[in-house]
Amino acid sequence: MNQLNEFLVNIQITWPRDLPEDEIHRLAVEERQMAAVRATEGHLVRMWRVPGRRENWGLWRATDATQLHEILSALPVWPYMTVTVHPLAKHAVDPFID
Repeated sequence: MNQLNEFLVNIQITWPRDLPEDEIHRLAVEERQMAAVRATEGHLVRMWRVPGRRENWGLWRATDATQLHEILSALPVWPYMTVTVHPLAKHAVDPFID
């Protein structure tokens, strides 16, 4: 695998009011399955829920912003997501730096 860059990604999900509950459930199940695949591939590293909201923060890895966009836009819930991406750079005092 190529050198991967890290991105802090905020995802907010807004379901349309007229979307049936069974469709939301189906999309949520598919989303969890896809997240598991992305974690196995090493693209999804960590995920945190924002309490009380349909929102999360995740640490993602990709070769570049283009690959990250391809990964995120392939998620089943993509049409209902508002995404903010923060590229991350290494810091000299990071205790985990090589």
